[in-house]
Amino acid sequence: MVAVLRNTTYHVLVLLIVTARLVHGGDYIRPPAGRSLFVSLSDNHSKNTPQQVHISLAGDAKMRISWITDATTPSIVKYGKRQGTLDALANGTSSSYKYIIYKSGQIHDVVIGPLETNTTYYYKCGLDSNPEYSFRTPPAQFPIDFAVSGDLGQTEWTKSTLQHIGKTGYDVLLLPGDLSYADFYQPCWDSFGRLVEPLASQRPWMVSQGNHELERIPLVHSERFTAYNARWHMPFEESGSDSNLFYSFDVAGVHVIMLGSYTDFGPDSSQYKWLESDLKKVDRKRTPWLFAVVHAPWYNSNTAHQGENESTLMRESMEDLLFNARVDLVFAGHVHAYERFTRVYKQDANKCGPVHITIGDGGNREGLATKYKDPQPNISMFREASFGHGQLRVVNASHAKWTWYRNDNAQPDTTWFMSLALDPTCAQSNRV
Repeated sequence: MVAVLRNTTYHVLVLLIVTARLVHGGDYIRPPAGRSLFVSLSDNHSKNTPQQVHISLAGDAKMRISWITDATTPSIVKYGKRQGTLDALANGTSSSYKYIIYKSGQIHDVVIGPLETNTTYYYKCGLDSNPEYSFRTPPAQFPIDFAVSGDLGQTEWTKSTLQHIGKTGYDVLLLPGDLSYADFYQPCWDSFGRLVEPLASQRPWMVSQGNHELERIPLVHSERFTAYNARWHMPFEESGSDSNLFYSFDVAGVHVIMLGSYTDFGPDSSQYKWLESDLKKVDRKRTPWLFAVVHAPWYNSNTAHQGENESTLMRESMEDLLFNARVDLVFAGHVHAYERFTRVYKQDANKCGPVHITIGDGGNREGLATKYKDPQPNISMFREASFGHGQLRVVNASHAKWTWYRNDNAQPDTTWFMSLALDPTCAQSNRV
């Protein structure tokens, strides 16, 4: 059941957004913030029934299945390639966490595989009486389709974003932070898990953390990212990282680096040293495309979130690493709007730098960031404060097509990218 939570501040936001100056001309009116949703359990749900099922890539030819039960049940997954015939079994672990007076259900974590690529598998979590789910593994070769959406939250616009993404036939979803917007109220994490389950149980969701995942209260709950780390276990161990807050993975000729904006990133930090090591291992003949994902954008012409350390200091610390490795694209969230930059390095256009894309427009309850700097910087190619999502189709080793869609199906932003690994003008000898 989905409940709608009304907030009187939304009426004020409606007036602000409708009267705001459009970044681009025309009659388009930006939508207001959506009403908040809370997804409760169905009436026929038992304590043994799996809920909040989601999957993620977990190393070579493997998939992590995660779910929650109210009761203590076996952490096993039965799976197979034929519906109703689940002839393989994998065991895993379970855990729970406490947050002030809240205690989570049993969080189950099972890695299955090896799996065949581009194949549909059917699976059950836990007891035989539980429902059967299915997922499709990503392809082994190009083309591959990524859905990209940040700052999702749980509103009517979030629901619209998920519906649009569900129609794209994507292979892997990238989420650059700010998932549930629980903001200390832990039942909202459960609601978010139920909201995204229809999609997240069928395709791997690869996520990073944002500021709304911190949930640290001095003297009351000093640990950061408690719920995020417990509920969204990403393949950090498989990528040689010592933290769930930063990791990497390979899929179909693409190497993706997920970085943590809210953990140490200086040259002496564990994250910096891991990133340096990870980039040295990248073989652009095997993975000609190289992407990075952060939460706080390194480039941003919106007036929101200017001058924050997690943006400026992280860029100053790590930009050389990404530039020298010839990272193709950097996705970010945090700013509740969409913006695409040209290839850039050290705040100037550079044909060998990555394209930075801010896509924090998933549908969060805080609404849109509607004000931009004027005039628009030369390095900013397209910007719009509207709810939407992105789709990246990596067609082959050299070319990829990027499209950003507004949720209301207005004119999208579409462009093509060429892999820097195959650009002879950006060879190793040109690096700083």
